[in-house]
Amino acid sequence: MIPAVMEQAVLVDAAVALYALNPADPRSTACRELLSELGAGRGRGYGSVEMIQEIAFHRLRITGDPQRATADAREIMHRLTILSIDRKVLDASLRLIELHPGVRGRDAVHAATALAYGIGRIASTDPAFDRIPGLTRIDPVAVS
Repeated sequence: MIPAVMEQAVLVDAAVALYALNPADPRSTACRELLSELGAGRGRGYGSVEMIQEIAFHRLRITGDPQRATADAREIMHRLTILSIDRKVLDASLRLIELHPGVRGRDAVHAATALAYGIGRIASTDPAFDRIPGLTRIDPVAVS
């Protein structure tokens, strides 16, 4: 069952999806359950275009199989509402990198996307998101 906190909008970090896709990872079950709940409509889950690209990139690197990597990325796409990024989001992500040491690259894009769309929660196992004002991190492993 999805915790009450997840009934609100939540942007899913790519790491959550990548752990869900890796059954050997100890975080896999909790992350897979979260994505299943969101995909079933029990909660409002979002991801960014960059998040899907990140999944495809990592899965291709790990599996070496373009069909599997893109199928994995599409599986996650079907569970979430995918949000576009634009120059405003990109600029906001660069400001996050400047202002919050430890927030880097793609994490900054995910955080800026959430904030630009008014989503105040991010599902992630990464404590770097705790440094970003306006975001509350929900760790799927801690709430399962």
